Amino acid sequence: MTDAPRRLRPAGSDDLGLRRALSDRLLPLLVGAMAFLAALALAGVVAAAALAGHWQRGAAATLTVQVPEPMQDGRLDRVLTMLRASPAVLEAQALSENEMEALLRPWLGAGSGRIALPMPAVVSVRVRDTADDAGLAARLESAVPGTLLEAHDRWLRRLSVLARSLQACAALAMGLVAFVAIAMVMVATRAGLSSRRDAIEIIHGLGATDGFIAGRFARRAMRLAASGALAGALLALPVLLGLTGLAAPFAGGEAPSGLWALALAMPAPLWLGLPALPPAAAAIGWITAQGTVRRWLRRLP
Repeated sequence: MTDAPRRLRPAGSDDLGLRRALSDRLLPLLVGAMAFLAALALAGVVAAAALAGHWQRGAAATLTVQVPEPMQDGRLDRVLTMLRASPAVLEAQALSENEMEALLRPWLGAGSGRIALPMPAVVSVRVRDTADDAGLAARLESAVPGTLLEAHDRWLRRLSVLARSLQACAALAMGLVAFVAIAMVMVATRAGLSSRRDAIEIIHGLGATDGFIAGRFARRAMRLAASGALAGALLALPVLLGLTGLAAPFAGGEAPSGLWALALAMPAPLWLGLPALPPAAAAIGWITAQGTVRRWLRRLP
């Protein structure tokens, strides 16, 4: 096509009939659904990382000390005194009988009553991040023989594996959503090419370049994908705010009350990720339509 006809063509003209070839209803609806799912998958990635970090920090800062025969020669009092005097210990508190029964109830049952067997005292210890667990255990054993200090390394490893698994699943879901979005744009573009085959062959025979025809389809697909993703992101926003309120107690905070509090509590990666969905969808639409049209045109006689 020459430059003169392009200048004479009114702005926004649809000389290829793309409004009929690429529907402005179905494709935005499908891309909007994919954007909604992508927002939820992104929330899964962010939530898994945040919750795992909180749980790991909490587990790493907590130790459990078991003191057999706690009443003999004031063993429990000596352990508590030594722990509270240690610079690495922030807090040391012996569990009461009621707290011990609550811990054992899931294994022994609600109707087990008082336990007749002698039980060791259990001390919950909150330590600093720089605490030397091995050194503290050695000092306890030296001062009160038989004392057992249990770190939560095994639970930390399990939490780390769980967090990585959740993040991998959410990332896989995001990748699957992107793949489905590419497939939808490709199918819609192929359907548009088939419906406008005669017109495309005519203008291609008159000298229209592959880039000109592919650019028209790509711009149309880009606008439709971006509008659909924008609608999907807006629909996902109230859902993400609601999930933020539900997840807040698990992260050690209180459930936010009010829209403004929910907005402040929602993680920053989500606020950055939601606005990125329409540009990402637009890029997928443009690149996919370009590639699809150019491959189709190369097969023309």
